Amino acid sequence: MDDCAPTPPLAHPGWRALVWFGAALCYLGLVVHFVGRRPELFTTIADPRYLAEVAAMFLTSAMAAAGAFCAGCPGRAIWERFAPLPFLLIWIGALAIGCWRDRHIQGFPPFANISTIQTIAAMSIPSALAILSMARRGAPIAPMTTVGLATLAATSMSSAVHRVFIEQSMAGSAGFWPFCAVLLMSGFASLFGRRLLRWTTRDEFVATVQRPS
Repeated sequence: MDDCAPTPPLAHPGWRALVWFGAALCYLGLVVHFVGRRPELFTTIADPRYLAEVAAMFLTSAMAAAGAFCAGCPGRAIWERFAPLPFLLIWIGALAIGCWRDRHIQGFPPFANISTIQTIAAMSIPSALAILSMARRGAPIAPMTTVGLATLAATSMSSAVHRVFIEQSMAGSAGFWPFCAVLLMSGFASLFGRRLLRWTTRDEFVATVQRPS
């Protein structure tokens, strides 16, 4: 181990999460700028349930990003990987209240809105690639957890921003399919964690040539 080349230390996981969160928010802000916000947005903001749901989405995204970066740091506490769980539960609670309100509306659950799964997936691709690229710089000691949390961070933020510009007739249950998309994509992506975060032949070659002679 004495011949290993020194590598610059990574920034604190919280700082890296903040950098990614800001960059992803700017990207999705541009999406809202070009698509346009929902016309009744300021009326909807008056609903505490809506505010709680959207705030929980953003906080789930921020905590999941921090958890993903913590999972790539040896020696970090295991509980840090569960940091997004309280906000995810608040999100589920707010969504459940909205679905309960809409239960008597014809067409519930809103299967006509199932296409929002594709929208969330498309919106999440750039921010997901960015956070996965940053997470690969850490140690692949918990690859499935890291990739799952990283995907949760990207899809949660996309789901929150999606609520800003999408117009829905059933406001309470509008987040039903986006939430399903978040869970499905996070779980599916975590299955490929070992493949996505393992060192490639190129990584090994770069580490080899960087060793001092």
